[in-house]
Amino acid sequence: MIPRHHPPFLHGLTRQAGRALLLAAACLGLSGPVMAAEPACPSLLQHRFDRLQDEKPQSLCQYSGKVVLVVNTASFCGFTKQYEGLEALYARYQSQGLVVLGFPANDFGSQEPGSNQAIAEFCENTFGVKFPMFSKTSVVGRDTNPLFRQLAEKTGETPRWNFHKYLIGRDGQTVRSYSSGVDPKNPALLKDIEKFLSTKL
Repeated sequence: MIPRHHPPFLHGLTRQAGRALLLAAACLGLSGPVMAAEPACPSLLQHRFDRLQDEKPQSLCQYSGKVVLVVNTASFCGFTKQYEGLEALYARYQSQGLVVLGFPANDFGSQEPGSNQAIAEFCENTFGVKFPMFSKTSVVGRDTNPLFRQLAEKTGETPRWNFHKYLIGRDGQTVRSYSSGVDPKNPALLKDIEKFLSTKL
């Protein structure tokens, strides 16, 4: 709709010219009431973390509307082989809206002692990891990063070891938690992923 009262910059124009200008602005998305607003980024994703490979800041808001599987990882753990299964999940469901986010942490058994570069090389060369990975962080204790703090608050569960998993629905509100022993091929996890993917915003 065209505003009843023309804004000041239209003063001096004929009514027909003013209407034409307002219509053009609306088509370009310059008129708020005409164009629908973009959905807001959910609070769980309103965080920025450095990318593992080059330490460039990344906003998690880029994953709004996706199903997000968040995992704290480590290179020298009995569960490290889960990288393979996580990458397979990402490859299988990426086109449907799943993204896997890896957060290396040295919180458990000092099993992630290396630098970001060393971790990145290990993940790529050993398991061919292509899903997004972020710089080494803390997922428990006083220095817990804000994403894992929120996930723990929502689920009532904090990671007890490497490769704990949180599954976030497309709405950015629904969250489920899975212990380290839940393999990426676990039927219950796969069922939840497919259920979350089938839910449209």
